[in-house]
Amino acid sequence: MKKIIAMILALALVLSLAACTKKEEPKEPENAAPTAAPTAAATDTPAPVVTDEPSTDTNVTDDPSKKDEGVMTYAEYAAAALDTQVVVETYVQAKQSWWEDKATVYTQDKDGAYFLYNMACSQDDFNKLVPGTKIKVTGYKSEWSGEVEIVDATFEIVDGSFIATPVDVTAALGTEALIESQNRLVSFKGLKVEPQADGSAFLYNWDGSGSRDSNSDLYFNVSVGGSTYSFTVESYLCDNTTDVYKAVEGLKVGDILDAEGFLYWYNGVNPHIIKITVTGHDDTAAAASGKSEGVMTYAEYAEAAIDTPVVVETFVQAKQSWWDNKATVYTQDEDGAYFLYNMACSQEDFDRLTPGTKIKVTGYKSEWSGEVEIVDATFEIEDGSFLATPVDVTADLGTDALIEKQNQLVVFKDLTVEAQADGSAFLYNWDGSGSQESNSDLYFNVSAGGNTYTFTVESYLCDNTTDVYKAVEGLKVGDVIDAEGFLYWYNGVNPHITKITKK
Repeated sequence: MKKIIAMILALALVLSLAACTKKEEPKEPENAAPTAAPTAAATDTPAPVVTDEPSTDTNVTDDPSKKDEGVMTYAEYAAAALDTQVVVETYVQAKQSWWEDKATVYTQDKDGAYFLYNMACSQDDFNKLVPGTKIKVTGYKSEWSGEVEIVDATFEIVDGSFIATPVDVTAALGTEALIESQNRLVSFKGLKVEPQADGSAFLYNWDGSGSRDSNSDLYFNVSVGGSTYSFTVESYLCDNTTDVYKAVEGLKVGDILDAEGFLYWYNGVNPHIIKITVTGHDDTAAAASGKSEGVMTYAEYAEAAIDTPVVVETFVQAKQSWWDNKATVYTQDEDGAYFLYNMACSQEDFDRLTPGTKIKVTGYKSEWSGEVEIVDATFEIEDGSFLATPVDVTADLGTDALIEKQNQLVVFKDLTVEAQADGSAFLYNWDGSGSQESNSDLYFNVSAGGNTYTFTVESYLCDNTTDVYKAVEGLKVGDVIDAEGFLYWYNGVNPHITKITKK
């Protein structure tokens, strides 16, 4: 069935965005637009100590492990149930924001850390909360998407001072031990910057919807030990005037860096970074894939979420259609294939897209009835050429492995033509409503390994003048054939066949 017709049904669908790392609970979200302008306290963020040794007397004026009567130790706080009252003594490490007499603050003692969310605090008292300040906090232990915090809190300033030293937790990334350091000042070493879905090194806001001018949070991906993690520069903590904000804006994919920040949690580790130091650059991945900087490998494209921006370099294999300055094209590289649906394209450029032509495509990864494709795309022609060789996927029919070859040029061997419901070997249109004169798609059934599949000659790809169209019109039930085509998907495998060979 023509996709152009079926797409009318999709107009009723509503796309939903992936959850953002901003709080969306009954309490005021940390980065929601406040009714009064928040006071960001990036300039009060402590200058991290470069050593990872335990804290010394040079930054402690009292014993941070000693607690007054009625005050919990960190172990007692950690063991306390959620939604119960807690009383702790702790030390300010950084102030994230203030508005409407509420402050959000990172604090820590020698044994652990406490994130104070929307704590009652006047502007005058907020100004007194310089790094190292000791406070006694009374509030309720809470949890939001994995982040443990103290809410509905009040505080009083008491005598004492303590500045935490960053703890290197690189080795704990990807392990259950990492959460034990939640909200602490930590460091990470030897991280490699990985591309976003659009190939960039960072995004303004989690989905790329922000800007520098609007002081959006920055999101960047880093890998270590074979796993990738999302790090954040929280703009209320470190705004667009700070060194770390500017440093992230200057990152390149492949940069190697060290990072320091507070071990925030959002459905997994999501550190709020306050300092990065670029120590080198790794071009290995780009060189191995033959991709330009900022361009995704096929593996990265395959892992990208639906409805996110993508940038790929690929090679035209066949042109399916063009109208209204939009082209639908099958493309492929050595690692995988991309179906470009209704890509912006002039008639002149469409004529230039001969098989083998290399193009750089920028668009959005999408899915329609199982078919993964790139939509809302633009392209530019580049130097290079590649024509794919059909891959025999006969043995994969009926298995989960088949979808891994989606949109590739493939071949099926020793198929038996099966009868349609009316006993014929093929139909014009899926329901038999078409004709040769109207250049309808052809549908025919084949069996292999005891299962039957529906194959299609897409008339926009191969019209009624082509050899394959005529070959299918000449099929008889029981014929044994080999078939080549592109592994299109429509609620299951539905190859678009470009060649038939009778046995």
